Amino acid sequence: MMHGPVPDQPDTASIAAGNTPVALLGRALSICNNIIVVFAALALVAACVILSYSVLGRALFHSPNYWQDEAAVFLLVGATFMTSAYVQSQRGHVSIEAFVGLLSARANAIRLWLVDVASFAFCAFFAWKSWTLAHEAYVDGQVSNSMWSPPLAIPYVLMALGMTLLCVQILLQIIIPLTGGARR
Repeated sequence: MMHGPVPDQPDTASIAAGNTPVALLGRALSICNNIIVVFAALALVAACVILSYSVLGRALFHSPNYWQDEAAVFLLVGATFMTSAYVQSQRGHVSIEAFVGLLSARANAIRLWLVDVASFAFCAFFAWKSWTLAHEAYVDGQVSNSMWSPPLAIPYVLMALGMTLLCVQILLQIIIPLTGGARR
């Protein structure tokens, strides 16, 4: 089952209003996520334009495409990873809820909290490995093996930054119930 945004539930930042540092972090992350979503939407449109140009250029003018596919992939990787924290803030990631009806409200809250802790552990490891990959690509000057040869540090940094933001979002979701806030 997939969760979409629930309009009658308050924003995460207002849920944690009693805890000022958590509320500030929640508001800052919410603002950051909203800005990222706008740029990600622009990146998706740019990827569509680039790929359409590539197809038309090859079909009509028989022109080679050295950079189009790779540029579109970089934009799509950036948009995907950078918006993951926003999707998580809306609880939009896929969630299996086979046990929801079988568990009490308290047991379900514990289950959700444990899932967030496990998700945080996985995403923190993924973010850490992504940062090491980005650092390695930057230090070694790694580039793609295409004729265009853009630096591979670009998609790796976008992946690492997106996973880091996702970790912060999940950490907020772990902390809020512990500080007396309502779970979203």
